[in-house]
This record gives sequence, C-alpha cells and structure tokens, in this order.
Amino acid sequence: MHAITIPEPGGPEALVWDEVPDPVPGEGEVLVEVVASAVNRADILQRQGFYDPPPGASRYPGLECSGRVAALGPGVSGWAVGDEVCALLAGGGYAEKVVVPAGQLLPVPEGVDLRQAAALPEVTCTVWSNVFMVAHLRPAETLLVHGGSSGIGTMAVQLAKALGARVAVTAGTKEKLDYCAELGADILINYREQDFVAEIERATDGAGADVILDNMGAKYLNRNVQALAVNGRLAIIGMQGGAKGELNIGTLLSKRAAVSATSLRARPLGEKAAIVAAVREHVWPLFADGHVRPVVDRELPMSDAAAAHRVVEESGHIGKVLLVAP
Repeated sequence: MHAITIPEPGGPEALVWDEVPDPVPGEGEVLVEVVASAVNRADILQRQGFYDPPPGASRYPGLECSGRVAALGPGVSGWAVGDEVCALLAGGGYAEKVVVPAGQLLPVPEGVDLRQAAALPEVTCTVWSNVFMVAHLRPAETLLVHGGSSGIGTMAVQLAKALGARVAVTAGTKEKLDYCAELGADILINYREQDFVAEIERATDGAGADVILDNMGAKYLNRNVQALAVNGRLAIIGMQGGAKGELNIGTLLSKRAAVSATSLRARPLGEKAAIVAAVREHVWPLFADGHVRPVVDRELPMSDAAAAHRVVEESGHIGKVLLVAP
C-alpha cells in the first residue's frame, strides 16, 4: 500500500507519498481500507517533529479516517467485511489502509457521505468529551468557543445549540463569523478587533461564560478565567498560543471555577472506547435528525498532503480539510 511518511521533520514538503508494508490486524483490531482522512493540527506538529505518536501506534500521520472494513482481527465481533465506517486513530490515517482498535470504530452516521465522515471522529470525540463529559455544559448555559470556524469549533457550535445552550464564538474574519452564525452561534466576536472578555461580559449582562472551549492555551489563560461565570469551567485542548502562562488563582477562587486540560491521542484504549461509545449514543442521532452535519472546506488527494497542510497552516479554511485516498 501507499502512505504518507515523514523521513525527516520539516515543512509541508517533508510529507512523502511512499510505498510501505500493509498493516495486519491483531487481537481486537480491524483493518480498514481508507477512503478519506482529515488534517488536524496534531498532524502538523508531528510533521514538524514536535508530537510523536504514542508507543505502538502507526508512525504515519492521521488521527481519523473513513472507509470500509477489509478484515477482522481475532476476537472482533459486531463488524463485518464491507461495513462502511469511520474511526478515531492514534495515527496512520494518511494511508490506503489502517489498523484500528475495534472500540474506536463507528458506523457512518445516517445521512452522511462516506468520504465526509472522515471529518467527524476527532472533532466529535474531542467536543463531546471536553464540553459535555468533563465541563458538563447544560441547556441554557453559555459556551464560548475559541476558533469557532475550525473543525472543532464548527462541531462545538452545532452540538451545543442542538442541546439547548447559548453559543459565543471568536474568529478572525467576518466570513468566518458569518458562517458560525449560520451554524447557530448567538454571539460573534472578532478577536482581531474586539476584546472577548468585554464582549462576553456585555452579552451576558456581566454573568460570563459558563463553559469555555479553548485551543490557545497560555495566551488566553488569564483572560479566559476573567471571562468565566461563577462556577464556570475552562476546558483547554490546545497550545496554539503557547504552553506556559500565569494564572490568577484569586480570580479562579472568587469564581469557584475549574480549569481542565485534556488530550485524546495518548489516552488508554479503554478511555477512548468509552468516549467513542458516548459519541455514538449521544451525537450520532443528531446527524440523522439533521441537527448536526460535517463541515468540510475542501478535499485534496492524499498524495498531495503537503498542499492540505499549507491550507490548514494558513488558517484560511472553515471546518475540515480532507485527504482523499486513490
């Protein structure tokens, strides 16, 4: 088979479409013939040499895919060769075939095209686990999503609205904010021109955001805590604004607030399987009902993953960028 390899870390040109051995499913694993994968920020970090796959995972980039079951490993039940699926991966999605632990496999949601289903596993699992399982967003509460037009952001907006929350987003252009509004966002903040702390305070009559989903890390840490409501919850899922920041513990204490930080890739298989099962139970029906849909900016050939990485690094896209296998 062919896969994207990274002989040496570097820029997008470091991604090489090469012939590699076919993977073989082991105990509890499923072999998937890949139709499409999607680009995530973690893939860019891996390409740059900053984010190695966890031990035992495929060395090829790609944290999600869609495709068809090609073979079942020993001990796998509930799936059959030919099933159309999508999957959460620890690596290996940028390839024609990938081995997946059976607990990280999902059927393609009703009403979703097989190719576009590749845009779903990472974002749905990240949003559901952080916003709902950890931060416990409730109906009528206010959620602030940084990077509202991103893959994570567009899914967070849709899920929060479907479950009855009020949603605020930050984004850097009018086009991106307008798209967030089409998805249901109630409060639109241009972070290049507006102070999100002041805008959240104004829009909530001084109450603040009950939950904040943050991809910036250090750069926004103190301001995020300022923007929280009493008993608010800050969920950090990225470090695009740096890894080390100062936190005013006094403000945190006065608000009786909580800060959580999670990653998905290196979690134990059991934890991932539990998240995937929760997504299948709670999120998948929303696709069938039409309340939620994948947001795909464009599709590019998997062999041209370098071009896809350039698109994501330039941040001009909305939603996900897909890589389509031959």
